[in-house]
Amino acid sequence: MPEQDKKSDFRYATGDATVPWAAVGEHIWHEDLMGLVRLLVMPREDETDFDTAMADVEEALQRLCACGRPAAKLSLGDTVKQLEEQVADFLGCKYACFITNATAGFQIGHQFADLGPGDEVILPAITFIATGVYPPLVGAKCVFADVDPRTVNMDPEDVARKVTDRTKVIMPVHIGGYPVDMDPIMEIAEDNDIIVIEDAAHAFGAKYKGRMVGTIGHFGSFSFHEVKNITAFGEGGIVCTNTEFGEYFNQARFCGVDMSEQIENWLYDVKALPTVTGNPQVPGNHSSTEIQAACLLGQMDRLEEIIRVRRERAEYLNERFEDVPGLVPAPLNTDEIESTFHLYLLQVEPEELGADIREFKTRLTEKGVTNIPHFAPLYHFTIFDQLGYDTDAIAESCPNAEDLFWHRFTHLPLYPLRDDQVETMADLVIETAEEMRA
Repeated sequence: MPEQDKKSDFRYATGDATVPWAAVGEHIWHEDLMGLVRLLVMPREDETDFDTAMADVEEALQRLCACGRPAAKLSLGDTVKQLEEQVADFLGCKYACFITNATAGFQIGHQFADLGPGDEVILPAITFIATGVYPPLVGAKCVFADVDPRTVNMDPEDVARKVTDRTKVIMPVHIGGYPVDMDPIMEIAEDNDIIVIEDAAHAFGAKYKGRMVGTIGHFGSFSFHEVKNITAFGEGGIVCTNTEFGEYFNQARFCGVDMSEQIENWLYDVKALPTVTGNPQVPGNHSSTEIQAACLLGQMDRLEEIIRVRRERAEYLNERFEDVPGLVPAPLNTDEIESTFHLYLLQVEPEELGADIREFKTRLTEKGVTNIPHFAPLYHFTIFDQLGYDTDAIAESCPNAEDLFWHRFTHLPLYPLRDDQVETMADLVIETAEEMRA
C-alpha cells in the first residue's frame, strides 16, 4: 500500500500521508535534548571546563538535528517492544510488559485476580506502602503476615496461619533483592486456589532455586525507580507472567484499547479485561515511553556487573562484621539463592550492645553513615487506622516484625561507593558497636 493511502492514527503514527496527523504533536529538538543533558549531567566541584564542554555538546546537537529528523514516536513504540522482548528473554517468561512503575504491575495482577470487596490479600508486615495500596482501593482487606527474623521477608508459616476462605491473593516481597522462600508460598496458594503476585521491586535479576524471581508466582512486578539497581530515567516498571492473561497486558496497560480490532467508523475497539473468575475488569492507564525504554535497555547491559559489585561489597562487609560481638551480618548467596544486593541488611543484638537499633542508628547517623530500615510495618501508618484496621491486634500478630523494627534491623547502602567509603562505613559500624558495648 502506498504511504499516502495508509490510515493516519492520532496516537499511533502509521507513516507519511498527503496530510498527516503525527503521533508526536511537538517535535523534540536540540533545545529539549539540552534540557535533558543539563538535568542529567552536573558540574563537579571546582570544574573549570564544564561550561565549555556543555557548549560543545549543544553545538554538536544542533549539527545532529540539522542533518537528522525528529522521532516520530515517543510512547509505546518499537523501543518499548524491544525492551519487553529482551526482558522476557532475560527472565525466561512468556510475557513482559513495560509500565509506569511496579505499583501499576500490582494493580494489573490484582485485576486479573478479580480482587474486589470482601476479598483478602496477605502481604508481609514490613514492605513499602505501594504493596498495600490497591486492595483497600477496591474494598479488599490487607492481612499482614509476620516476617522471617533472619531475612525480614514474609514468613510462609505465618502466611499459612492467616489464610481464610476470603484470601484471594498472596504478595511475597523480596526485600532488598533477597528472595523469599517461594516453594511453601506456592504450595499454600495451590492448595487454596490463591493467586500469587510477587513484589519483586528490589529483585530484578535475583534467582530462587534456579528460577528468576518474579516468574515463580502467577504475576511478578519489578521497579526501575531512581533508587533501584538500574533505572529508566527515574521511574518505570515491568509486569510479567507465564499465564494466559499476559496476552491482555497491552490492554491492561492502556485503557483497554485493542488496536487489532475496530468498531464501525472508528480506529480501534475498547475491551474489559478477563479475570480468573470470568468477571470483567476495567483497565487503567499505565503507558510507558520510548525514552525510558531506551535508558533501561542500556542499563540492562550493565546489570550483571552492577550486581557483581554490590555482591562484593556485601561480602566485604560480612567479613568485617562476622566476628564483632553484637553485629549480625546480612544473609549472602547460597546454592539456592542469588540476591540482587539492592540493600545490605544489618542487624544488632541489643542484649550484647546494651541498647537497640534506634541508639545504633542515631550514633551511625552522627558519624555520617546513612542507614535506613526498609521499612516500617505498614500497620503503623495512619491510613490503616483511618480505614478501621485494629492496628494493635495486628501488631500482636506480628511479633517478629515488631521486634526487628523497634530493636534489631537497619540497612546500609550498597550503591557504587568508592572503596574508601565502604571501608570507612565498615570502620564506623564496628566503632559504634564497640562504643555501645563499652
